[in-house]
Amino acid sequence: MSEIGDKIRQVFRESAVYKNPANNEVFVGRNLPSFVKDYLIATHIDQNGKLRRDALVRFLDEHIPLNPNAIRSRLMQGDVITLLTRFEISTNIAKNKTQFQIPEMGIKMADTEIPQYVVDQNPDDLVDGEKWGIIKLVYIPPQDKERGYIEMSKYKPFRPLERLDLNSFRECRKKFTTDEWIDVLISAMEYTPSAFSGKTQKLEFLARLLPFIEPRLNLIELAPKGTGKSYVFGNLSKFVWLIGGGKVSRAKLFYDKSRKAPGIMLHHDLVALDEIQSITFTDTMEMRSILKNYLEYGKTNVDNYEFMSECGLILLGNIPLSEDGFPMSDNYVEELPEAFKESALLDRFHGFIEGWLLPRITNDMALRDWTLNVEFFSEVLHQLRTATEYATIVNQSIAVPEGADMRHLKAVKRIASAYLKLLFPHVLNKEDMDIAEFYTYCLKPAVHRRDIIRRQCANIDRESSFSKPMPIFELK
Repeated sequence: MSEIGDKIRQVFRESAVYKNPANNEVFVGRNLPSFVKDYLIATHIDQNGKLRRDALVRFLDEHIPLNPNAIRSRLMQGDVITLLTRFEISTNIAKNKTQFQIPEMGIKMADTEIPQYVVDQNPDDLVDGEKWGIIKLVYIPPQDKERGYIEMSKYKPFRPLERLDLNSFRECRKKFTTDEWIDVLISAMEYTPSAFSGKTQKLEFLARLLPFIEPRLNLIELAPKGTGKSYVFGNLSKFVWLIGGGKVSRAKLFYDKSRKAPGIMLHHDLVALDEIQSITFTDTMEMRSILKNYLEYGKTNVDNYEFMSECGLILLGNIPLSEDGFPMSDNYVEELPEAFKESALLDRFHGFIEGWLLPRITNDMALRDWTLNVEFFSEVLHQLRTATEYATIVNQSIAVPEGADMRHLKAVKRIASAYLKLLFPHVLNKEDMDIAEFYTYCLKPAVHRRDIIRRQCANIDRESSFSKPMPIFELK
């Protein structure tokens, strides 16, 4: 156990968990994200961090079976099955019913139904989109001319930490120095802090958490393969939806005109488009137009439907590097799909993550220590999104340069606010903020990340205002 691990255990107590990669062997064959694994381990572990393996295996066999394809046959035989699982909800307007599907178990939308009384009990949860929850399934045999179907007779959202006390979390943060807190956050992402070469590399890695914690923060990350992009965005939070390549439509992201149902960006904090080079849009021009409006204003119109959300967007892609470990070209836009090779759209992304500064993930980097429970950590990030104190501090701390470009200004403030929440969540007013730390850890990196976007826009429109240097942002 490291010093920081021991301190995390002492300070956060029940919100801490011991990460031992060997414990994950119990999950082999079950594709579960970290926030679910941590919940299960935390409920099956003793005070010394020892896993009650047999009890956990019994729970998994009953509620997350190794052979998911057997679920349908068991239901047909009359079994009533309770599962902890991911599923997708869809409102069928034509048939006036709510349906669900569990692709991993071969349960299709057309074969299911959620009774109205279950929907009425959970009006804010059982809406279109991806969900995690504890569900009870029964099979309703054919009656008269009606087909048989699988019914979700009971539902409980997977939200073990819905009573999270942010003030208690802030008090815990006060017990760590800034350098210690950086290591706490690295370990919360399930990596060993000492495996990183220094603070610069750690902070670049932590930049991936910025869109988790700030509403409608839009970023781009290009990195070599094997730096852990997919893992971070696919495992740390149930509020993030990861799309890994393939075709992406307006209907999937924003609004499905045929079903008259909003897309996945309505009910998530962040959508990550992974393997961006392999992603294609069903209608590039339509998607470009919709994205311009949404990324700028948080709303867009589709067939007279006004879609509004606070969901952020991040593009994740690979980039070839030279022998010295830096991009072979200063024109990073070459690595993006055609839809994003337009300065007007690119300018609407707030910042850029330089993934080539990050190490290739190795087995030695997997955490073997005490850290924050991922479910707890992801809930903290989710709840901090709506905390308004930090934007106020940013507005009070930054002197607006004369004639500053409005998009530059908004982007810098939004990124600085995200950094403030992430690194200094205990600071709730300007008087308590160390202004030197604010400049070093919040304002300076915010300007840098925005400036990369500006330079990439300048590569497209060399004669435009993008060729002008970023304004100098100073402290008040």
